[in-house]
Order: sequence, then structure tokens, then C-alpha cells
Amino acid sequence: MLFVTSEGVMTMRTRQGTLGILTGVTAVTAAFTLAASLLTVPQARAEEPVIEDHCVGQCSDILPPGQNGNATLADILAHRALGTRPAHSADQLGEYAALETGYRGLTTDTINEFFNDASFGVPEDEVTSRTRPREDVTILRDRLGVPHIYGTTREGTEFGAGYAAAQDRLWLMDVLRHVGRGQLTPFAGGAEGNRSLEQQFFSAAPYTEEELRQQIDRVANSGPRGARGFADAQAYLEGINAYIRDAHRGRYFPGEYVLTGHVDAITNRGEIEPFRLTDLVVIASVIGAQFGAGGGGEVEAAIAKLAIQERYGLERGEEIWRSMREEDDPETVRTLHDGQSFPYGKAPADPQGVAMPDPGSVTRQRLVFDPEGSAESADVPAATVRHGMSNALVVSGRHTESGNPVAVFGPQTGYFAPQLLMLQELQGPGISARGASFAGLSMYVLLGRGQDYAWSATTSAQDVIDTYAVELCEPSGAPATKESNAYRFRGECVPMEVVERRNSWRPTVADGTPAGSYTLRSYRTAYGPVTHRATIEGKPVAYAALRSSFLHEVDSLIGFQLFNDPGAIRSARDFQHAAHEVNFTFNWFYVDADDAAYFNSGDNPVRPSTMDPSLPVHAGLDWQGWNPDGNTADYTPFEQHPNSVNQDYYISWNNALAEDYAAAGYEKSAVHRGDLLDRRVREFVADGTPVTRGNLTRAMAEAGLADLRAERVLPVLLRVLDTAPVTDPAAAAAIEKLRAWLADGGLRTQTRAGSRTYRHADAIRIMDAWWPLLVRAQFEPGLGGAAFTAMTRVLKVDEAPSGVDHRGSAYQAGWWGYVHKDLRAVLGEPVAGPLGDTFCGGGDLAACRQVLVDTVRQAAAQPASEVYPGDEHCSAGDQWCADSIVHQPLGGITHRKIGTQNRPTYQQVVEFASRR
Repeated sequence: MLFVTSEGVMTMRTRQGTLGILTGVTAVTAAFTLAASLLTVPQARAEEPVIEDHCVGQCSDILPPGQNGNATLADILAHRALGTRPAHSADQLGEYAALETGYRGLTTDTINEFFNDASFGVPEDEVTSRTRPREDVTILRDRLGVPHIYGTTREGTEFGAGYAAAQDRLWLMDVLRHVGRGQLTPFAGGAEGNRSLEQQFFSAAPYTEEELRQQIDRVANSGPRGARGFADAQAYLEGINAYIRDAHRGRYFPGEYVLTGHVDAITNRGEIEPFRLTDLVVIASVIGAQFGAGGGGEVEAAIAKLAIQERYGLERGEEIWRSMREEDDPETVRTLHDGQSFPYGKAPADPQGVAMPDPGSVTRQRLVFDPEGSAESADVPAATVRHGMSNALVVSGRHTESGNPVAVFGPQTGYFAPQLLMLQELQGPGISARGASFAGLSMYVLLGRGQDYAWSATTSAQDVIDTYAVELCEPSGAPATKESNAYRFRGECVPMEVVERRNSWRPTVADGTPAGSYTLRSYRTAYGPVTHRATIEGKPVAYAALRSSFLHEVDSLIGFQLFNDPGAIRSARDFQHAAHEVNFTFNWFYVDADDAAYFNSGDNPVRPSTMDPSLPVHAGLDWQGWNPDGNTADYTPFEQHPNSVNQDYYISWNNALAEDYAAAGYEKSAVHRGDLLDRRVREFVADGTPVTRGNLTRAMAEAGLADLRAERVLPVLLRVLDTAPVTDPAAAAAIEKLRAWLADGGLRTQTRAGSRTYRHADAIRIMDAWWPLLVRAQFEPGLGGAAFTAMTRVLKVDEAPSGVDHRGSAYQAGWWGYVHKDLRAVLGEPVAGPLGDTFCGGGDLAACRQVLVDTVRQAAAQPASEVYPGDEHCSAGDQWCADSIVHQPLGGITHRKIGTQNRPTYQQVVEFASRR
């Protein structure tokens, strides 16, 4: 790579062997291209290269609460006693929160009142520190504490990335590597939250240490890119461990190590365990399981289908079940809307091999064994909680004021203290990027920008998890029971593999819980971990979840490496092919000065044509080419993944992707939160409003404050109610409040900044109380209690801001589409893809209207203290607080609550003026 010395002399440094990827003409071309750009700025320091930046001040980003996620023991004690916080731990929280009330006045010129400049480099007057952990790398920190890492060798660059990551997130990285192994309690204490986390993630990826190492070896031996990734990871690891040694000697390591008993505060004796390559695999498995693995839930779906068939009979029940499955709803919002079709994952007309359990026979696989002490009080269900989050708004150049594409996009990874993501800039041989990375995986920028392009992702959740029923047996030949731990596989009775974690913990200063212990035990089959047990026609079976990325979390390293390589990404098509190397289920969005593009990634297994992926199937109906040794199979090729270049615009909020492309889950119906983005961007395009970074950011912010139920469902509710006069005074008054709220935009906004009181507070309270009452009264009489309850376990009824435990991501899943379709059917309005029955009032308009009147009257009578019952963060009845976002503490520092904003955690606003 080329660098400028302090005297302005150009030098070139290269590495050979496994690290050399650009050879011959390609390398020479890349060198001279970069040289031409560097000659224009001769004053750079030797360790600080000047890199092409085609964003020219038009790239911004934000990541609350702040870059610094490490706090010494003194910092933590001062925070608890005085409320102080370490520098840069919360200095991005205020501007992030301010968008809630300030977005209306935002212009292109004022974006950086709510975001930060994301240009390459650091102006000299904004350099707050300069560190050289070794001779071939320099780490500059800017005014927000963000590290800008400049390496004269590739190893140095990666070493610096690891060193900076440990400076900012060492404790969090340690937590993540223990969570992924199901061993958080021995490390951080036996609090119920710790037990819940370790159980959830251990159940999804119960790996042995040998399997973790095998993942590393396989990628390292996969070719030049794999070898380079292996070397990068080793150098990154060396940087992490170098900081651990320095911090331990200097006594400035995170104070949580003292509070959890790992290091003695007086003598400094104790150990902060060095990181190993397998730890990086574990962290990748945690992140992949949470954000990049769509599918699952087939057993719960089967239970719901059985309940509906019990109510309606087999044939009619099948029709109603399929209508509520909504695998490819013709009315749903899609990211690709130009008529593209990408068939995948839909149920065949006559599926074979469906493994329906006997009614009432299903039990969840036990995960916790032999609990002792404080473990006895909490056996948390073993289920990985995944939330499809994040959003994107991308408009092609033909609809923007500048003629260049504009993007406002980012991942919604939740709100934590410290944050799971961290910011950085990486500049070194073959690496030139700035953006966000998960702590412990920051050897590359995972989401961000390069020299003349930017990219981001949302969770796509196409179905790459299938549930197989394996027949249980006893090796002795004795009759099997549901408790048998052997199963039939390819004609033989083979024992399940058992992976165990024996966890015990001491009382800790950090959480105050008493000592306890238990064993976590995962039973694994060739088809993956066992999730449930049941009987089918009286025969005992185990249900096992087979995930295409199981044993392959490291494979995505190649794609992320390519994203960071300016020599590899020179066009939208280059980016799409790089994204195809990512085996997690994500929507990828890309912009440069000329093009906007989209690609859906993930290892989509090629299934038998007779298989229904939405329900459990019998073992033997295997993926094409499936090899249980290593879990490999045939996957759909690049062309069959939804992809596009220069569609007029793209939006994504975990909605459906393209026509005929069935997604996991049941929420992608006629009403989806993606509508909130799509309507606003579509209106820009339709009326010819030139799109700018300013008005696109405003559209995102307003959508993030909109109540989906008010904007999309309340109009049809009012149409039903308006078919006759409402004579009940309480109901009439409530309806008028709702009508006024809708007329004012249906937003959850404060009366003024800092008021903590909503405009239309009564209407919002009424809607929050009304929705669950309405859904039950509308659907339960028709479905029956058992089927209704079973369907609510497949798809939750509501997900308003006050019902998401302060997570900040609302309206992803709910019965919005069911209500909307059913009411239009009752009104006699056209419905594409209708439900299999008309539920509200049994299909009678007058009866349905009475259901609405009765339930809205009940809702209006509920006091705020019942609608918002209070929790550890809020008093009962505090509406704003119930909606508020809380940064969940993962260490010793906490942060103030902020108002609800349904938006990404890390977010970019980008527009490139030119390109290489």
C-alpha cells in the first residue's frame, strides 16, 4: 500500500505469501490509482496515510451512547456515588436522542447536529490522543474517542484494530465469549439475566472446542482469501492480548474484573484470560444467532395448525391455516417492487413428509439439569430470542437533487451499555473503511463506508432453519420412550451427542446473588440440537433444528474482508458478489456516486420440491447434497437470491423481500412497519420531490415516531365505526380522540422537547389499551380459545413501544395485517389474499361494529396505571417512560433513558459526490 512520509516522499510497502491478494496488473493498477490521489496532499505524517475520500463531507453517522465502553474500578465507583461517567461513554447519546423532537427542522446543512461527520481521517485540531502500540501502527482518537487506525503493514493494521477494540470493549468482549459458550454465570455471577443469556445462546450453538477450531481451520485452508483472514485474525488477537497485558500491568483494566472477583483490587493478583481464536468464533456465533439466522418455530406452527384443524376440520382448517401463514401475501410491502420474482421457500401444493405431533404430546427439550443453590429458582426456557431489526432508505440518483444516490440506513442491534457495536476507521494495505463493527469482531468494518461507497444491512430472515423429526430408539432394542436419547439415522440406532457445561458461581459484589450451580446439557443429532420431544402416531420422536450456518459462523469472514478492500469493491456488482460470500441472512444495501444496489445473502439450502419448510418434517427428507459431517449442502446460486441495481428506491424494515420469496415468520402481511418507510419515500418519487439527505432523514425519523396501528389500521377501524352513529358517550369521546390523533399524523411525539408528555396522550393510551382487547374480541370467537392462543404463540398480538421492554424496536410483529384484511372483508372491500374466514362479528357488519364500540369503550375506561403498570425503570402510569429506551447495562456504567425512536442503533446518512 502507498503512504506519504512527513517529507512528502511516496513509499510502497507490500506483503507476500498468504497476505498477497493483488498481483500483476491488478496490483500495479491499484498502486498507481492510489498514488495519484495521494500526490495531491503532501503534508501527511508517515504513520497517517492520506486516503481518497469521495464523500467530501457528505457522510455522517451516529452510535449511542458513546465510543468508550471500558470503565476502571474508580470510574464505576464514582459513577455509583456521584453519577459521573468516563469520557466518551455517553457523548453521542444526546444528539441521537435529540432527533426525536428536532427532526422537523432538520436540513441537509444541519444533519450533523444529530449525527457526526464520518469523513476519513482526523483534523489535527481534533486529535485527542495518539498511540503507537507497536512500530507499524498508529491509533488516533478523535474528539468523540473514535479510533482511527493506520498501519504501515497489514499485520500492524489488524494488531491496532485488536488493541483499540480491547481499549473500548474488553469487558463486553469477555462477556460475549462466555455467553456463547454457555458459561456466563461462572464468569459474571448467577443473576437471573446471566442465566437466561447463557441458556439462550448455548441452546442455539452448543459447540465443542474442537468444533470451534475446525471452523477456523476450514476457512484458513479455503484459499488465498481464507488464508488472509486467518492471518488477520491472528494479528487482531495479538492486539487484544497486548492491551490486556498493558492494562493489567498499569491497573487501568475494566473495573468489572474486580467486582466479579477475577482480579484483586489491592494486590492486582488474578487473571484476565487471554483471547484465543476460538473466542472469535464464539462471538461470531452469538451475533449470527441473534441477527442473521432466519427460520425455526416449526413445532409451534404445527401446534397452531392442529388447533385450527381441531376447530374447523382438516380441509377447512388447512385453508384457514394457510391464509394466516401468509408466506407470500400479495398485499405486503416488498423491498423489490419492480415485478422481480425470486421463488424460494414456499410450501408445495401437496407437501410430503410433514411430521405433525400428536395433539398434546409436545414438550420442550429440557436444558437445565441438577440445579443447586440459587439456580433452583430459575430454569429459563431454552429458546434463542431473535429479533429482525434495522432499516434502510435508499434512493437512486435519478430521483435525488444531486443526481447521486442517497442513503439513510443502519442496523438496529438494541441498546446496551456499552453498545454491542463500536466505531472505527481502518487504513492499511488492502483495507480502507470506516464504520461500525461488533465488539470482538472488529478486525474489519462490518457496516460502514469505503473510499467511494457505503453499505449497510438489515435482517432478512428468510428461512434457513428446518425442523426434523427423528424417531427415538433404544440401542438395547427395548421400547423407546420420549426420554430415550438415541435415534434412528440412516437405518441405525445411534446415540445422541451430549454437550455439557457444568456451571457454578460464587456470590459476587457485582450482582449480589448467592452461590449456585447447574448443568446445561444439549442433546444433538445429525440434524442439529434437539428442541422438543413428542409422539407421532404414538411413536416417540425428537424434533431437531437444522440451521444452514450451524458449524459455519466463520464462513462470512470472506465477505466482510471484501467489503473493506478498495481493490475488490469497484462497482455495485462487485459488492453484490462480496455479499454473496456472507452466509448469514441479511439484506445488503450499497451506494456509490452512480449506483444504488441491493442483495439478499444467506446459505439458502436447496430443499426437496415436496418439502414444506414452514412445518416439521420427517428425517430423511434431507436438503440436496446434505452431508451431516460438517453440515454442508447445496445452496441456491447468486442469481436466485433477490438482487437489484438502480431500482427507483429501496426500503427495508425487515419486511418481505420480493415476490415469491417466502420469508420466515407470519407478520409480513397487508400491514407491516415497512409501510411507514415505503409510503414516505414513494411519495417523494411519485410527486417528483428531489430527494436530499435532509428530507430522507426526516422521512426516516417521522416513520420512527409513527404508530403503525394508527397510520395503517385506524382508518379502516373508523370506516367500520362510521357505518352508523356511535350513541355510547364514552365510546364516542374515545373515537373522536383517536380521529384527532390520526388527523395530526398518528405520531408518538412529545408536546415539546423534554416535556415527557405526549401530544394526544389520551388517544395513545386508548390505542395501547384497545389493541389487545380488539384482537381477542375480533378473532377468538371464530378461532376458539385453543387455536387463538396457539396462534398468539406463533405471532404476538401487539408490539407497541410500551410493550418491548425498553428495547426501542417496535411494530415488527403483530396482528396488524389480520385485523386490516378481516375488517375490509366485513366491509365488502376488495382483499387480495384474504383470510380463510371472516372473523369480526362472524362476518356481520353490524355485529362487527358493535365489537369495535364495546372494546374501545373498555379501553377508554382503563386508567393509565393499568395500561402502563410500571417496572424497575418506570412508575405505574408514566406513559412516556413506558415507551422510553433504556440502555441495558452489560457492565458497571448506566445511562439516562431517552424517548422512543423506532430507528437503527447505528445509522449512516451518505451521499457520494464522485468515485474512483
